[in-house]
Amino acid sequence: MENKDKNSGTCDGANIRVGVRTRALSMARLRYIKQLGATDLFVDHADTQEEPDEFNDRDGTDTLVVGRDAIPTVTELRAARERVEDAGLTLTGIQSLPFSLYGDIMFGRDGADEALDQITTLVSNLGAAEIPILGYQWNPRGVVPMRTTPTELRGGAVGTAFNLNELDDPHQLPPELDREYTETEFWENYRTFLETVLPVAEEAGVKLALHPVDPPVLESLGGIPRLFRNVENFERAMEIVPSDNHGLKLCLGCFSQMGEDVYQVLHRFGRRDKIVFVHFRDVEGEVPRFNETFVDEGNFSTIKALRVMHDIGFNGVIIPDHVPKMVGDDDWRHRARGFTVGYLRGVVETVQSEH
Repeated sequence: MENKDKNSGTCDGANIRVGVRTRALSMARLRYIKQLGATDLFVDHADTQEEPDEFNDRDGTDTLVVGRDAIPTVTELRAARERVEDAGLTLTGIQSLPFSLYGDIMFGRDGADEALDQITTLVSNLGAAEIPILGYQWNPRGVVPMRTTPTELRGGAVGTAFNLNELDDPHQLPPELDREYTETEFWENYRTFLETVLPVAEEAGVKLALHPVDPPVLESLGGIPRLFRNVENFERAMEIVPSDNHGLKLCLGCFSQMGEDVYQVLHRFGRRDKIVFVHFRDVEGEVPRFNETFVDEGNFSTIKALRVMHDIGFNGVIIPDHVPKMVGDDDWRHRARGFTVGYLRGVVETVQSEH
């Protein structure tokens, strides 16, 4: 899967490649991504039970459908990979599991065994189709808002934001729950997930990549534990069922929201080869109040972060995650995404030239 051309970032063992996440796999979208100079693509599937996610484009044409009772076959996955490859790109993974697949497992509800069967089938099919990464999160969807009132950025661009004080009662149970859940329950259910799925991933040659909870505030919101809200819990996640096929979808923006030193986080997990791929974004502020911003602004230095990645020999993909909305942007925020890809490629090349 490594791209060794001049855009790949290969230098002294580091191979930092710039990719994108996209739902649409239309030829127009793929041509645009290729024109940006990105090399790798993570598909944001269309779910059978639509998730309220403002960060996904709504174009459901020419995409993968992944959800409960809708697991793409090996043939369908290969067709998607070949479509992407025909555009000169690499289909490196599925961006994330939908909540419709992991929700019952997370809550320990009826249907968890069936969901585990469907997830292991998906992992096996990905391996057979030579798509090497499956991102996932352990985050209830739609229970509390990921973001609150947006923020105006430079030139009138719009960035998402979160302010805990804007929530009426962060501890109020949502209507669909009849009780609160404990961290102990969630850790036990998470262990079951790993014990079931990771052996299949190892056999299939697929890596699972865990994303932080977003926003990483409080131990519990709406009666639901927020397990992956700090570095220590990520360490625990990697140790519960040790596997070379398990690592981080390391979202720099989330760790920045936590108030963590992102350079230390990169060193901490990178030196153990636990970074599968990277969501490259940043915020201004920290929990309980922050806003997302352009990649050249924020709490940490993009240049310094990429120098650290180079120094630890990171061999993988960085992708723009959430991006601001610029004037004239479409639903996918193609202008802001294009700016971010170009900026990251420029910094990667600069860091390369230093060695």
